[in-house]
Amino acid sequence: MKEREITALETAIGYHFHRRSVIEQALTHSSQAREQEAQQPHDTKYKVDDNEQLEFLGDAVLSLVTTEELFHRFPQFREGELSKLRAHIVSERHLIRVAQRLELGHYLRLGRGEEKSGGRGKTALLVDALEAIIAAIYLDGGMAPARVFILYEILAPELERMERDGGALPMTDFKSALQETLQGLGMPQPAYLLVQEAGPEHNKTFTVEVRLNSKNGGGQAEFVGRAQGSTKKTAEQDAARQLLAYLASRPQSSGAKLMRESRVAEKQS
Repeated sequence: MKEREITALETAIGYHFHRRSVIEQALTHSSQAREQEAQQPHDTKYKVDDNEQLEFLGDAVLSLVTTEELFHRFPQFREGELSKLRAHIVSERHLIRVAQRLELGHYLRLGRGEEKSGGRGKTALLVDALEAIIAAIYLDGGMAPARVFILYEILAPELERMERDGGALPMTDFKSALQETLQGLGMPQPAYLLVQEAGPEHNKTFTVEVRLNSKNGGGQAEFVGRAQGSTKKTAEQDAARQLLAYLASRPQSSGAKLMRESRVAEKQS
């Protein structure tokens, strides 16, 4: 690869490689590697590395980082809900959009046959290259920069899109999850309050509070979640998410004990 192409790719992905060989391998398709091997003299043949092994490693790193982030971000989700959301984040359908946004097809090293057949636009090749780049970042700089790349380029933008759409998957319905959780705990339902509405008519921002009233009454709120959104619905969903996270953070409470017991019972049923 030419120096300016590597520099352009580094700018796109937000990472500077110390070892150029690892990023070149991440972008080398097997068709290019086998073509180079075939052109070698018989007495000096050596193996040309392609991105297949890096794709294997990158897939594992992507899955680990995504799993850990979802585990911490959505403590109220059941195992099945987390699995479904992770499957969406690491799916080919989502990853191809990321690869296209980063214009990875421009940087691929392809054999002549793959080039002629439109390899730079093939979904499988682009997704494999994206996962190979994750592995290249991991091998060159460790888990920290790989995590940053995954969070900012793959995971966070998709979660934000889902939030803007009001929850594209069932497990983003935090209000219903909160209602069911509080019913199971024998606690009063929360009160949602619109506390601020700002901005022009075509681009408003809504601020919503949700109050968890004390089980003992007295009119005092045990916890107040506060969130903003482009619609009242999205603001209420995020406020409900905060309240769910608060409930999950009370390991010593009887409420948390009941939540754990109900989850165990659901798994056994």
